[in-house]
Amino acid sequence: MNHREVARSRSGRVREKLKREEVAGVAVVASVVDSGSAVSGAAAVADNRSTADEIPLMIAINGKFTSQRLTGVQRVAHELTYALSRLLPHESPILLVPRDYLDDQLSPWVSRRVVRRFRGVLWEQLALPFAANGRTLLSLCNVGPMFMRRQVLMIHDAAIFDLPEGYSGKFRLWYRFSFGVLKRNVRHILTVSAFSKARIATQLGVSPDKISVIRNGVDHLDRVVSDSSILNRLGVEPEGFVLIVGSLAPGKNLTRVLDAIALLARDSGGPKFVIAGGKNVKIFGTEARDGGAAPENIVWAGYVSDGELKALYERAVCFVFPSLYEGFGLPPLEAMYCGCPVITSREGALTEVCGDCALYCDARSAEDIAAKITHLMGDADARETMRTKGREHARTFRWKDAAAELLSVLRGLE
Repeated sequence: MNHREVARSRSGRVREKLKREEVAGVAVVASVVDSGSAVSGAAAVADNRSTADEIPLMIAINGKFTSQRLTGVQRVAHELTYALSRLLPHESPILLVPRDYLDDQLSPWVSRRVVRRFRGVLWEQLALPFAANGRTLLSLCNVGPMFMRRQVLMIHDAAIFDLPEGYSGKFRLWYRFSFGVLKRNVRHILTVSAFSKARIATQLGVSPDKISVIRNGVDHLDRVVSDSSILNRLGVEPEGFVLIVGSLAPGKNLTRVLDAIALLARDSGGPKFVIAGGKNVKIFGTEARDGGAAPENIVWAGYVSDGELKALYERAVCFVFPSLYEGFGLPPLEAMYCGCPVITSREGALTEVCGDCALYCDARSAEDIAAKITHLMGDADARETMRTKGREHARTFRWKDAAAELLSVLRGLE
């Protein structure tokens, strides 16, 4: 019998021992059968708590994210799923995916099962709870089956409440309704920063004791091969451009960045500004900025691959990210990991994540954003110091550590 068969056999015995019935939303320990003799429910609970570290975890992961474009929230879900599977090779969680999942985004380390009934919201709300088959469901992308109680949910931020103008009316309505139901039903809530924990507790009226912080990693970039051909495609030189990553969503503050660039454009011989990313009008409810053709010093890169983005991080003179709201702020940490000096704002969790390794600007002042860019462009020594400090700081954010913290939380719930 190999390791996986042993784990499955042991898991089956433990599941029989710890089987529960959920009555009116409260888990009630049922009868426990062991070698033909009955054991009291209270004894089973005590045994469960005392041997939590030895119990194989029965986890299913909500894989709806595997059918979506790989952006920030989906990146976190992919990396935590991968790291958790590596951490638990003999009791690997099962990733439940819809039939339209994107196979090229999944690691062979991850065990998966295709659930073919329905798609989209109907798949998540109707098919997924049955497919979980008694396992604890881990939903990592803000929502999950609303009436499934054996569930741990990750909510990345409270932006839907704190920055409502950044979302369309339908999106706000759906998420507020979903959060209102989920907060009452899920066993535990996860989030990505102390800032987000405080905001979620306040906006949802949830006790902080029900929320655990699992901070993101950034070392997924180790698996990404840098694609420097993007520089030729965009017509930029190494150390000859400032990088901006974001969208036209109001929270990303791109309009003020463009105003700052306009102020800097008055000086001839300045750098080019490469803007990577896109917009989603359906979600963010915003239209493209008017004004005709872009100035000559702006290069719109659109969506770029991971390899292209890594090359841009590595070769930019600095990275500008004056966001108005971030539950975590992965892009500036990615830039630091690649040795790129960072200019960012003090909003949301950005100071918590970036520490003293970034140059901070006033996100609501185009003049201050422009001044910080000018300052950093003119100080090569400061840039070199920030490169060194940023790399060292970013390397403390590892997905393996995040998965270990997540595993500790999950075991504590058993």
